[in-house]
Amino acid sequence: MQSDLSSPRPLPPTPVRLHAVPSPMSSPRHRQYTIQGLTLEGRTFRPSDWAERLAGAMSCFRPGGGKAGIGAYIGYSPYCVPHLVDGVKCVLVSEALQDIEPMAWDFVMNFARDNHLRVAEVLPVAKPD
Repeated sequence: MQSDLSSPRPLPPTPVRLHAVPSPMSSPRHRQYTIQGLTLEGRTFRPSDWAERLAGAMSCFRPGGGKAGIGAYIGYSPYCVPHLVDGVKCVLVSEALQDIEPMAWDFVMNFARDNHLRVAEVLPVAKPD
């Protein structure tokens, strides 16, 4: 049986609403997802620094690619950033990562699936009138 790696499992019925600062690298056509540090069984995922490790592994996937040498800097990719939401460690992942490197997108989504982590689409927050 062949699986579709672009969507490793169905999203929960109720998407998460985050008040995240929009990334300048995310366009309206790129959806964003949050990978939560809670398993589908409700347990806290370990190790406690998993979000920073995952985002760190994706740090070279950025606009213009990673830079080496004296001009390089340490920082997360705008497409894969650790966040804390309601006291739960999460990683905010943009579909733009898939455009840059499909294997990196597959790695992140398979990480979530293999570790039974909750994944939800981040819905845009309506601006108050």
